[in-house]
Amino acid sequence: MANAITIVGVTKHFQKRSRRNESTTLKSELVRILKGQRKVVEPLHHIEALKGVTLTVPRGSTMGIVGRNGSGKSTLLKLVTGIYTPTSGTIQVTGRISALLELGAGFHPDFTGRENILINGIILGMSRNEVKQRVDSIIEFAELGDFIDEPVRTYSSGMFMRLAFAVATHVDPDILIIDEILSVGDEHFSRKSSAKMNEFRQSGKTILFVTHDLSRIETWCDSAVWIDGGQTRMVGDPRQVVAAYRKAVAAAELEGERTGHSALSAPGLELPQIAVAEPHEAPTSPVHVGEVRLRDGVGAQPSAFSAEGALEVFVELDVRTAAPCDVSVEIATVAGISLFKTHYAAGRLEAGRTTTRLSVPRLGLGDGAHVVTATAWSGELPPHSQSKTLVVAPHPSAVGLVRPEHAWSTEPRLSAAPPAGAPQPVAKA
Repeated sequence: MANAITIVGVTKHFQKRSRRNESTTLKSELVRILKGQRKVVEPLHHIEALKGVTLTVPRGSTMGIVGRNGSGKSTLLKLVTGIYTPTSGTIQVTGRISALLELGAGFHPDFTGRENILINGIILGMSRNEVKQRVDSIIEFAELGDFIDEPVRTYSSGMFMRLAFAVATHVDPDILIIDEILSVGDEHFSRKSSAKMNEFRQSGKTILFVTHDLSRIETWCDSAVWIDGGQTRMVGDPRQVVAAYRKAVAAAELEGERTGHSALSAPGLELPQIAVAEPHEAPTSPVHVGEVRLRDGVGAQPSAFSAEGALEVFVELDVRTAAPCDVSVEIATVAGISLFKTHYAAGRLEAGRTTTRLSVPRLGLGDGAHVVTATAWSGELPPHSQSKTLVVAPHPSAVGLVRPEHAWSTEPRLSAAPPAGAPQPVAKA
């Protein structure tokens, strides 16, 4: 498996000229010239945004970046997309990139949404005809209605984000880069964009994104990197990286309460960097998940499942060589919140194709889109997963993530208790 992004020893410096406290006006400059005073040129300073970052993102994988504000995460993404050039080091990108960085970036405020779709598509490397073929699907996904023919300067931040996400994900990129922009959208579009991201992951696209939603890093990503102070503090398994980052943040907060100074860079919190094996060196599992099929209780494949009905998950396994196999199925929200997970020890399987089935007599989930992920692994070898979107039909009288079996009833009204001290009735034999 080749790398989609290879970053080697990249540094990025920005020039900063310190300013004097006194303000400069036209009047003060004229007075200085008339008096023959020389202008004091302040010395230049360099800000090191990144310091020797080395990183590889395998093709078809999802990598998340965590870190404090100002740690260099956004600078790294802008270097990968070519907005910035590195001060030193090299960046190699293989494939077409589509990026969602700053809100409204790449949009001309006086052009309409429709015109900006055409401009952005061409900027991203598509021909005019290719963009025109996808305009309708982009407009439908963005859900802007008549606003699509209005200047984008009239758009709200959410409308900006919907249009930008629709364009970025409908131009058939090989690599999708996102910088926290999805947090701008409302709940409905957040579900919709998360489902689109899952579709990207399933189709083998490469995703590199920055987010402060650590649960999304843990559930979505194949690997994660923690950047702090312009350096990679840790690279590796998402859960390990997130745990280390949370530990450092908690320690910094405690230290900050005690001294008033952040302790995130304290030597005692330095963690060894986890080396990530190159993809071509990593062992592969002899068992891969093929197709994942979802059926209801009568074997049909409805567009939306009933929460009261059954669900059957068929997991097709491609066994390359005879080996012991374990299978798990997890149902999660599109935001990555796990709702249910079960494990099955399939035992030793012979080479060839076989299918395992998980039967759920009553689905019991809330309405909306969910993600069903089937994973197969053999021993200590890396697991292999495939996901499928599960849509549950809405119910007029129930909301929430789950729908447990329940029943309403009306109890008869109880008679009032006798006042204190009143004679109690005597039970007859």
